[in-house]
Amino acid sequence: MNIAPRNEFNEAAPDKFGVGQSVLRTEDPVLVQGQGNYTDDISLPRQVYAVMVRSPHAHGIIKGIDVEEARKMPGVLAVYTSKDMEHYGIVKNGLPLKSRDGTPMIKPVRPMLPVDKVRFAGEVVAAVIAETVLQGKDAAEAVVLDIEPLEAVTGMQAAAEPDAPELYEGVPNNLPLDFHFGDAKKVEEAFSKAAHVTKLKMLNSRVIVSAMEPRACLAEWSKDGAVTLRTGCQGVFNLRNQLMDMLSLPADKVTVFTGHVGGSFGMKAALYPEYIPCLHASRELKRPVKWTADRGESFLSDCHGRDMEFDCELALDKRGRFLAWRYTGWTNIGAYLGHVAPLMGTMNIAKNVNSIYRAPAIEVASKAVFTNTTFVSAYRGAGRPEGNYFTERMIDVAADEMGIDRIEMRRRNLIQPTEFPYKSPSGNELDSGDFPGLIERALEAADWKGFKARKKEAKKRGKLRGIGIGPFLEVTAPAVKEMGGLRFEADGTLTFITGTLDYGQGHAASFAQVVHQQLGVPFDKIRLLQGDSREMLAGGGTGGSRSGQNSATAALQAGEQVIEKGKQVASHLLEASVQDIEFKGGQFTIAGTDRSIGIMEIAQKLRQGVNLPPDAPKSLDVSHVSDGVPSTFPNGCHIAEIEIDEDTGIVRTVSYITVNDFGTQINPMLVEGQLHGGVVQGIGQCVQEMVEYDAEGQLLTGSYMDYGLPRASQVPSFTVINRPVPAKSNPLGIKGCGEAGCAGALTAMMNAINDAVAELGIRHLDMPATPAKVWQAIQDAKKAKAA
Repeated sequence: MNIAPRNEFNEAAPDKFGVGQSVLRTEDPVLVQGQGNYTDDISLPRQVYAVMVRSPHAHGIIKGIDVEEARKMPGVLAVYTSKDMEHYGIVKNGLPLKSRDGTPMIKPVRPMLPVDKVRFAGEVVAAVIAETVLQGKDAAEAVVLDIEPLEAVTGMQAAAEPDAPELYEGVPNNLPLDFHFGDAKKVEEAFSKAAHVTKLKMLNSRVIVSAMEPRACLAEWSKDGAVTLRTGCQGVFNLRNQLMDMLSLPADKVTVFTGHVGGSFGMKAALYPEYIPCLHASRELKRPVKWTADRGESFLSDCHGRDMEFDCELALDKRGRFLAWRYTGWTNIGAYLGHVAPLMGTMNIAKNVNSIYRAPAIEVASKAVFTNTTFVSAYRGAGRPEGNYFTERMIDVAADEMGIDRIEMRRRNLIQPTEFPYKSPSGNELDSGDFPGLIERALEAADWKGFKARKKEAKKRGKLRGIGIGPFLEVTAPAVKEMGGLRFEADGTLTFITGTLDYGQGHAASFAQVVHQQLGVPFDKIRLLQGDSREMLAGGGTGGSRSGQNSATAALQAGEQVIEKGKQVASHLLEASVQDIEFKGGQFTIAGTDRSIGIMEIAQKLRQGVNLPPDAPKSLDVSHVSDGVPSTFPNGCHIAEIEIDEDTGIVRTVSYITVNDFGTQINPMLVEGQLHGGVVQGIGQCVQEMVEYDAEGQLLTGSYMDYGLPRASQVPSFTVINRPVPAKSNPLGIKGCGEAGCAGALTAMMNAINDAVAELGIRHLDMPATPAKVWQAIQDAKKAKAA
């Protein structure tokens, strides 16, 4: 499956450890030997354990919680409920979103533990603290919950009905936000003049995140009032700030540590309710408290992803050119506002539906709705894959309705390289790209012209074969302040300090390549420091496909300051004017001579106390905060080829091509790894990952016995081709890549599946295209044809 990517444009850097080289991950030797330092691996003296008591009801009034018997059980130290948490703050959502009438989004108060009402099955209502996990679990079963069940509602549109159960007072029809973006008048005018209008209702189905490592925390509240939380997250600086607000403590009293993290995909970016009872217990008991979720808890309480439904409309002229797009839909945010909800089904849809096409006008209207389900928040792409999927699926349907070849329709509407910079109606300032070139290269690599012969051959074997194209453009997260520190250590190494956080991406090697290329410090002498909030002056964390562009830029800016300081010191040591000092390859040299001194030698001399004028730098260390870089626009084209077994409905992916523009790639091998993972997650969502709730709000797919994840045997080898056009918004020309696999996979796969069943008269199948759903659709189509 791991086919080396082909870069068809720029040559790899001549330095084997420089930017553009596929350097091996430096983290792997530790991890493959089982020596990783994940949260649950850490134990502290006198440590005790937390076990959470969760609501069995999806909706209900809390009449009482009897903890007396649980408190008497062996090993139990305490049992806490919301009454014990009243003096702590509430979970906050900082998004400044407004409804179409200009009113701010309604943000109901959410305490750490529910006070009067439960709103989803699996919500934490109490925490047991015990000497061992098993003692805690025994005691948790002895906690008596007196909850008066209320009617639950799990469907988006059902929750907004006038007679639907209301989750919160003050949130009419369970709608905290009625979002609108775009020029409705201009869009309506375009539709009134259109030669053809295509309409299609589409679901982007809910998924369970399924990170390899469950959520966990280890909490300490020391005698001097200092708080330390060890947990897997996506950025310690932001989490520390949330804790400061929650606990009403200053920055110097709150520390967040993160070691290795076994995946996140957006899920671990939030502050979860379980952390505060653990901190409270440590404060009361004066002992460290550890909590680790089991997999069942993860299914119930980790934020879910996707879950939105849109009525999509496309207005076209008689030649198939796009006049306007209109998206009207619903986004299910579950029982509570997640840390970035409902950005995924609102603004991020609006930013990404334009993709790589010209369109004079767009309109996006989306109602965010509370339901009695696990809350929905960021999941790999967070609205970007969904927006691209809605657009690309519509193009295929419109092309079929108008009798225009689907590739030709796309060609007629592509933004051309000569049109950059291009301002889209989504508000994006696209700065670079070659969208036509990407599509043509993907068609060539996939042998698109030869598909008819392959389809005919498959038919002889009783298979329905389909091919789907998935062009995409992803708008990465916007600029945030980011730490870029460089510290020369006494052992002769150089530490790069960043506020982003690696949870599987391979940051240590990538950022070392950037620093090595700029400063000439040996690659194996460069260390990454992350996950320690004490070291952070700022930090946007990792998310939204922006870590490379932000951290690399911060590193380069910090490196420039190091070089300037080094020139000042070198001028004294070499007895030359600062203006005559040049820097290249780690050496400060007097211009026109062979007299030089290395950067590491200068750092050593400064540590030893070399005699310099008072105004000379005392070290080369730099603590820099970058303003960050604006969104970049990674783009590409995926082509999937699939076969469907008519007798079973099973979908098999037989070929997968990706042609990508990620700008400058620091480490192409790691980029390809990110791409592989995203594509597999997209394939899983399209063909088998399915979240089901019953009418009472109980999760029916609460384990891997019921919820299917894709396996390696289910996906083909990928062909990865790179055609980079560097971004103009950051010094290295990087475009984010972490979520791009998902952005192209949803479209390519669902277009391929729908192409395969189109010959039976099936217009559209929603995801996930499970064997049962596909088989039933085939049977229904055959019956309709025979009638």
